[in-house]
Amino acid sequence: MGKIITIANQKGGVGKTTTAINLAASLGVLEYKTLLIDADPQANATSGVGVDPKTVKTSIYECMVGDAQIKDIIINTNNPGLDLIPSHIDLVGAEIEMINLNEREMILKKTLASIKDDYDFIIIDCSPSLGLVTINALTATDSVLIPVQCEYFALEGLGKLLNTIKIVQSNLNTSLSMEGILLTMYDTRLRLANQVVDDVKTHFQDLVFDTIIHRNTRLGEAPSFGETIIMHDAASKGSINYLNLAREVLQKNGMTKISEDEKTINLNNE
Repeated sequence: MGKIITIANQKGGVGKTTTAINLAASLGVLEYKTLLIDADPQANATSGVGVDPKTVKTSIYECMVGDAQIKDIIINTNNPGLDLIPSHIDLVGAEIEMINLNEREMILKKTLASIKDDYDFIIIDCSPSLGLVTINALTATDSVLIPVQCEYFALEGLGKLLNTIKIVQSNLNTSLSMEGILLTMYDTRLRLANQVVDDVKTHFQDLVFDTIIHRNTRLGEAPSFGETIIMHDAASKGSINYLNLAREVLQKNGMTKISEDEKTINLNNE
């Protein structure tokens, strides 16, 4: 049975979509069959793997509020081992349309039931909000990965998100767990960035991934080409960071036999 991991943070600009795209692509490259679900009406995860949202005729929106079958809207991407369920701007209206439906928080979970066993991993990219679509993702998921940027307001709103996760865990998804907190946009030159890393690791301890995502020009420009970082520049620091994250996720889930010496790829000048 595949594992569902939701990437969530109601704070925008923390590297959430970048993480969803490149973690999914890295798992695919490591030969784990992976599905990326774009649950954000901005559809950045869709365009980030090379699919133009304007050409999408059927998306996750039609599965959640219409009668579309999820197996019929899966798109094969140019990334090895990676499929996509695209999003569309229409998803903006989904929350209003779902508000009066029975078990409205369970819609995505029921939708994914028919394909969960077809993949090793399903990665869900959420919008920067704690609305009904995000609640659906948290209800459907096995675990949550929270990206936190290495900047001054890093912990702002994190408490609210963790409280929401606890509420979902208590009322809608008792098996929901924390995959981990991922530090992103790290700049080794900045004293503040190092302070944020220390603060987050001190406060959350084992919940924090060892892998840290560095600021990287190639990582930032990849989406403009409609490419994941691995397809754009496999030798870049950003690509190596996300491959290390994928390896760490596999280790956490007991899905790899990599030794301690081999568990990460060392970077020069770190």
